[in-house]
Amino acid sequence: MIADPHEIANVCGKAGIEYMLKASEGLPLNVYLMLPSCVPATPFDEPGAVLGAKELRRFYKKDRVLGLGEVMNYPGVINKAPEVVAKLSDAAAREVVIDGHAPLLSGEDLDKYISSGISTDHECSELQEAIERISKGQWVMIRQGTAARNLEGLIDLFDEPFCDRCLLVTDDRHVEDIMADGHIDNMIRLAAQAGKSPINAICMATINAAECFGLKHTGAVAPGYKADLLVLSDLEKFTVEAVFSGGEKVFANHSMADYEKPKVNKSILKRVKNSFHVKSFSPDDFHIEEKSDKCRIIKTVPGQLLTEEWTTDIHWDNNGIDINRDILKIAAVERHKNTGHFSVGFISGIGLKKGAIATSVLHDTHNIVAVGASDADMAFAVNCVIQSGGGAVCVQDEKILAQTKLSLAGLMSEESAEAVAESNEELQKAICSLGASEGTAPLMTMSFMGLAVIPELKITTKGLVNVNKQEIVSLFAEEEI
Repeated sequence: MIADPHEIANVCGKAGIEYMLKASEGLPLNVYLMLPSCVPATPFDEPGAVLGAKELRRFYKKDRVLGLGEVMNYPGVINKAPEVVAKLSDAAAREVVIDGHAPLLSGEDLDKYISSGISTDHECSELQEAIERISKGQWVMIRQGTAARNLEGLIDLFDEPFCDRCLLVTDDRHVEDIMADGHIDNMIRLAAQAGKSPINAICMATINAAECFGLKHTGAVAPGYKADLLVLSDLEKFTVEAVFSGGEKVFANHSMADYEKPKVNKSILKRVKNSFHVKSFSPDDFHIEEKSDKCRIIKTVPGQLLTEEWTTDIHWDNNGIDINRDILKIAAVERHKNTGHFSVGFISGIGLKKGAIATSVLHDTHNIVAVGASDADMAFAVNCVIQSGGGAVCVQDEKILAQTKLSLAGLMSEESAEAVAESNEELQKAICSLGASEGTAPLMTMSFMGLAVIPELKITTKGLVNVNKQEIVSLFAEEEI
């Protein structure tokens, strides 16, 4: 596993990185980290911490740190923002991998971005976008997550010559989806079902990933390589019968071998478990003052993290909420330093007909995001997340229908994967009972609505952001800021 802990770092700073290193120490799973480059991701964000180049330097000495994590601030790279350049220079001096994140970037801007030393990208959604990156020397990570499902659109990358320069990632996949369908193994199955070579897919998942990240003596079955092995029943169902880690059998007959669980020191654990510093909210906080009939609305794109800016007339009889046109309210609420900052706007594509949902997973600041058809339910949902110390909740008529608690930085649970999967499934059922369509991922989708580095329109605690222009814009289309 190669993870970028910028989620927990945006909440807890250096303590978050230390937690991830300690909590993954000595497992029968090789866990590597990329240092978070974007804490915060943009100037519009209000995270719980700020990590500059100076704060990151000491972590490069850690054995399991492989490089610099996804550089989401691509405008900062192109325009040579000093803090971004400092982080890139530190990574380049150490000759480590620098991960990218530059959706839809092309031409000379992409050239500038790659020239800074960034060697990978996982944001491709179209084939030609990926081919341009490969032709310019980047590794392309094909993503198949819960909300962002790019594999179908990039399926031809499993063929020669592209497959030699591609690897597979999930990048935000609900635990219940992993339990039901698998992880990287699921991507290999999907590729094989689409008629692509399972051997190519396996290479993309193993040796390509090892070569991309400079991992020596791993990623293949060969003399002198580490005996990290999956034993498969076949190449169609791709069922994993046994797992060996460093030559030791750690999984067989559907069960894990015993292992010693890592210990995290109390001071780090205290910081991770106490990440909410915010007051409660009332329904009045989510009321929008009517300044104009024409408003900007975040329009989600099915199966993508991209959004569109939809400008339309708003009917104010229900303070802008219009169930018939699938226009709901969305709010971003600062929760780290009790600043009292929050913003309210409109969103289309979530599909609720009543009630509200809220979560403390809001990339990448992980403030609180709520979507609802009622101001009262939105306030109640936000307060539930605060009172529980993090997680996700679905409410109706100011009553909890389902809830998943995330006690670690408001991002992760201490419960088993099975318990979290069961809780999330109940949550999804409750959300569908409010009107969301089966097979959609409303919570995962709304968790990306604050990420102001993925076009086109997003919401932060400071207001709506036009990602292409990298500027705050008014909710009201005819009003200038």
